[in-house]
Amino acid sequence: MNQRRYKQSQSRTQGMLLPPSIEEYVSEDNPVRAIDVYAESLDLEALGFQHAGGNLSPGQPAYPPVAMLKLYLYGYLNRVRSSRRLEKETQRNLEVIWLLRGLKPSYKTIADFRKDNPGAIKAVNTDFLALCQELGLFGGALVGIDGSFFRANASKSSIYTQKRIQTALENLEMQIEAYLQAMDQLDQQEGQGEGDKQLLQEQLEALMARQAKQQKRKKKLAQSGEKQLSEVDADARLFSKSGQVVAGYNIQIAVDEKHKLLAVCEVTNDSNDVGQLAPMAQKAQEFLGSQHLQVVADTGYFNPQHLKDCLATGITPYVPQPDRYKAARRQGRFSREDFTYHPEQDCYVCPAGQVLRRNRTYTMTGRLLYGYASQAAVCAPCAFKTKCLPKKTRYRQISRWEHEQIVSDHNQRMAQAGAEKLALRAALAEHPFGTLKHRCGWTHFLLRGKHKVRAEMALLMLGYNLTRVLNILGMEFFNTYCRMRARKCAQKAQSGSQFQRNSAVFLFFAAMWGHFAFGLKSNFVLARSAR
Repeated sequence: MNQRRYKQSQSRTQGMLLPPSIEEYVSEDNPVRAIDVYAESLDLEALGFQHAGGNLSPGQPAYPPVAMLKLYLYGYLNRVRSSRRLEKETQRNLEVIWLLRGLKPSYKTIADFRKDNPGAIKAVNTDFLALCQELGLFGGALVGIDGSFFRANASKSSIYTQKRIQTALENLEMQIEAYLQAMDQLDQQEGQGEGDKQLLQEQLEALMARQAKQQKRKKKLAQSGEKQLSEVDADARLFSKSGQVVAGYNIQIAVDEKHKLLAVCEVTNDSNDVGQLAPMAQKAQEFLGSQHLQVVADTGYFNPQHLKDCLATGITPYVPQPDRYKAARRQGRFSREDFTYHPEQDCYVCPAGQVLRRNRTYTMTGRLLYGYASQAAVCAPCAFKTKCLPKKTRYRQISRWEHEQIVSDHNQRMAQAGAEKLALRAALAEHPFGTLKHRCGWTHFLLRGKHKVRAEMALLMLGYNLTRVLNILGMEFFNTYCRMRARKCAQKAQSGSQFQRNSAVFLFFAAMWGHFAFGLKSNFVLARSAR
């Protein structure tokens, strides 16, 4: 009976005459080559990286910033973000050994590079977005906007709300009162319980110290004007969604429709998305340079004022309006939509035919509103009173925004094309968040503070876009373009240097001629005065 043979491995002790080089271990289509070419094409000094210009102090030679940048690009592309894990990769990963040409920085050096260069890292992401624009990879016709909570490098227990502080103070006050009463009882028992009294005194002092700490937090929170106080990451906030509480940031993205590339990414600490539509849409419009941009977002972004702001800058929003009257309709009551507005008479008509006329003008949350009311005498005998008015309410009131027609036009636009646009939004904005969180390790950011978190988010965004660009263009085209782009930048810099040298020569001869001319004029003046 014939038996299949296994492949034979090499002996670990056998010598090799011509061992393969590291170059042979990295295939031509390996993404690490794209990282290498792109990083080498950058002017790191112009981007703002520390020590990129070679101005180094005496002592141990520093690691080149381009090598550290390559390491981080590789790490965020392959779910290796920790500086300690990156240090291990430099010692055992052939791709990283090839990328860094054998350099092995310590985890402290790796961590300091990311910590000390947040602005420059964001500039690299901006440069890559400019590269994508040069290649025509952004369509600029439609973008999908969405937000998601990412965990911060801080625990939920390190973030204090006013309610939490107040509850803690009340509990501490009750405990302190109980200890004081216990000590009074011991004082009444002369010569007894001295040891217990000493223990109670120590515990009371500890409680009072905790009370003072909470009072200090309360004062600091009041002075900050914020609703939450975070002691570990000052910019992190507590968010609640679907019964789950997250300590982190609200990440906003705008995804271009053409190739599903991330056009804009913003780190916020707002608890919801209601104030993000216009800022994100306008940032996307500014970046894409589009005069007629369409923006699609989910219900959480609906904001009448933001609809107006978007339309004012040429942006057409598609955002479904939340149904705020679902509960009323479920109870068989009339909602606001059951009242018809007549612009000619500037009034509302109820289902029973009664007219609600404007009776006041007021401002709420920065918006000018008009109030309309019915007549109590007419509502009292109405057959629909139980469906229209709550108990103890004598007449119906309705408010209308001064630009309510914008909302009406928006709802009509949504009725015509809203379903199609919302289907595009799901395909555009939900997949990137899944990928970003997967590469983030489903855990949290490693840096603290909004400025540094934005740098880390820029690395995640760059890694996502780089992966898509390589899939769209191919490795060979991308590398060729990066080399050509680097040559153009070098030629431009060289021509600028030549221009500066020529200008310096011109200024030198101009100064000499001015000095010579001044001498001639002085001699001429002296000669005339001598006559």
